Amino acid sequence: MTRRRCEPPEPGSNGRHDGSHTPGQRYTELVNTFLRRPGVTQQGRGFGSSALKVRGKMFATLSPSGALVVKLPRQRVDALIAAGHGRPFEPGPGRVMKEWLELSAASGQDWTSLAEEALAFVADTPRSI
Repeated sequence: MTRRRCEPPEPGSNGRHDGSHTPGQRYTELVNTFLRRPGVTQQGRGFGSSALKVRGKMFATLSPSGALVVKLPRQRVDALIAAGHGRPFEPGPGRVMKEWLELSAASGQDWTSLAEEALAFVADTPRSI
């Protein structure tokens, strides 16, 4: 499909926050983008029921506070935290998940790019038995 110059870009097409969408709307746009990919699903019950998954493994979700949460290599999570883009995801008090980043609302990081990284990381990680 060719877009004419006068047409506005699709909402959230670059994954960056421009202040016009709520975190829930941004996550819905992200989900709609990734569900078009082979092997990506969004199904289940309980924790992670709205998470994006590949081969049954979660790679991105929205926290109860409306933050994007992605699974990345620990070193990448540490680097993003050091740069002030987020914090380790803590699904319960004292339960820090070291390969999960909860992106700060003030971060200028692109949600789509981070979800791409997370998908690649999780898809390449062997499934534990």
